[in-house]
Amino acid sequence: MDDYKPVEQALLDAGVEVVDHEPNPNGELEDDEDKVAHSPKLILARIKWIGDQITRGAISFLNQEYLYLAIFAAVFGIILGVTVDAHEMTRGGDNEPKATPSTNFPYTAIAFLVGAGTSILAGYIGMRIAVYTNTRTTFSCCAGEKFQYGGKEVKDLSAGFFAAFRGGQVLGFVLVGLALLVLEVIIATFRAAWFDSALESLDTPRGTEEETAETRKKVGSLVRRMFELVAGYGLGGSAVALFGRVGGGIYTKAADVGADLVGKNLKDLNEDDPSNPGTIADNVGDNVGDIAGMGADLFGSLAESTCAALVVSSTSADLIEATDALYFPLVVTSVGIFASFLSVLCAHFFTVTVDTVQSVLKW
Repeated sequence: MDDYKPVEQALLDAGVEVVDHEPNPNGELEDDEDKVAHSPKLILARIKWIGDQITRGAISFLNQEYLYLAIFAAVFGIILGVTVDAHEMTRGGDNEPKATPSTNFPYTAIAFLVGAGTSILAGYIGMRIAVYTNTRTTFSCCAGEKFQYGGKEVKDLSAGFFAAFRGGQVLGFVLVGLALLVLEVIIATFRAAWFDSALESLDTPRGTEEETAETRKKVGSLVRRMFELVAGYGLGGSAVALFGRVGGGIYTKAADVGADLVGKNLKDLNEDDPSNPGTIADNVGDNVGDIAGMGADLFGSLAESTCAALVVSSTSADLIEATDALYFPLVVTSVGIFASFLSVLCAHFFTVTVDTVQSVLKW
């Protein structure tokens, strides 16, 4: 974004007189709005400055929010450890068949903390890519050439559209990819650390019909317990999503209303007018609420629903005995990733102009 020529061309296309003004060497913004409106260099400097302020504000907000979320997750993880995991780690007798064989580690608490951390990471990555993409989308839209389409001269917005489109793809693919990858790692780790040895320790005779039924019951109970331990992952993702979505949403709405009220009370300014002192906070709120908050929310929904499907499927003896059938919920989500790849590629078959942006996105 160092070449001001695309901005200059956009001004010429709009019929604006172009005047060459150099930005202040000390980095201060030009206060004369009329001068800025006619200078490509000053406009580009302002785009960069506003983008930098939004980025810094979003990072500051998320750092503070995630600090409190980390404290909450740590406290709640301890509660899970001294309740659910304490019972699982206590070898029971005839009166406590669910605790036999016992676990040897606070698996639920660890899964919860991993889920919370993954949700935070997914939202943070999505937000960083969003604030990086925002100004580049504006800049890329200026760079489009004019051509004949549908019997009239239109501007090619493909560069700006794909800058925004690919920036949004990052959150989607990172979110689903991380959710699946980490969930697979947790399942594999829990199996190697506890489940395999616990399964071998079971007294599982297979002779009479009654013995076979008892064996299937013991194995089914063990499988169900393992996936209940894994379910802590979905709980962690949902807990962070709850506070991330609500916290970001409240800030978004407060900044939105504040910018709107300030503009109307001062000089009847729009909330997105650079002269409005609430503009930066408003745009920071849009990023932390709609990107980071929604990203954590979607991650929590995906992780929780997948863990729930695993727990429910573990109650079926037929699924337990069928090789790898329990992993079907993960396979469904994985197929969705490939479907998304194909749908993303379809966007390249369309011509993107001012009139077709919405239809291209819908298709």
